[in-house]
Amino acid sequence: MEAVQKPDMKLLHTGGTLKTLQVIAKAGMIMPPHHTTKEAVLVVQEGMALLNMPTTEHLLKAGMTFTISAKVEHSLKIKKDFKAVVIMALDAAIQF
Repeated sequence: MEAVQKPDMKLLHTGGTLKTLQVIAKAGMIMPPHHTTKEAVLVVQEGMALLNMPTTEHLLKAGMTFTISAKVEHSLKIKKDFKAVVIMALDAAIQF
C-alpha cells in the first residue's frame, strides 16, 4: 500500500559551502511535493524511484545522479527501497 510521507533524512556532513544529506525511503512510499531553495544533486545509492517533475518523469536507479533546479516542485514515488545522498549549498533547504 502506498503512503504519502516524508522520508528519513539525516545530515551527513557540512563543509565550507556544501552539505550532504542521507535520504532513505521504503518501497511504496510517495514523498509529498517539495522543492529545494537552491539547486541540488541527488546521488542514488540503492533502490529505484520515479521522480515526478512539473512536465516530466524520470526513473532513478542505483548509480544514477540527477540535478534538481532550485524551486522546482517535485515528488518521488519509491518503487524499491531507496537510499540516496543529496548534495546542496550549506544555506539551502528542502521545503515540503
